[in-house]
Amino acid sequence: MKALLKNYHQAPRKIRLVADLIRGKSVRDARARLLFLDKKASLPMRKLLESAVANARQSGKDAEHLAVWRISVDKGRVAVRSRPFARGRSGKIRKTMSIISIELAAQSQQTENSKQKKEKKA
Repeated sequence: MKALLKNYHQAPRKIRLVADLIRGKSVRDARARLLFLDKKASLPMRKLLESAVANARQSGKDAEHLAVWRISVDKGRVAVRSRPFARGRSGKIRKTMSIISIELAAQSQQTENSKQKKEKKA
């Protein structure tokens, strides 16, 4: 159960703040956090989460027992604009876009994977 948002017009470092809040949380908890979060990226992130849940329902999974297993925010295209500067020069303004991907998994599967990772580290 995956969902992908390409070329979202906001810098990745700002979106990663929101992504870190919902990573590893259940779908219900992630929805609640995104609903009351006062960040610009919370609305598109909530829509992306709902899209992933809809994809899970379409494949026959129960949405109540899903959790955010993997979420990544990568750098997308860079739009370059020019702006006038002093003494007749111009400078480049770089507007970075983001690519957000989210993957849901069953909560029991997520806890098993985290236990295996902890055992490998120890």
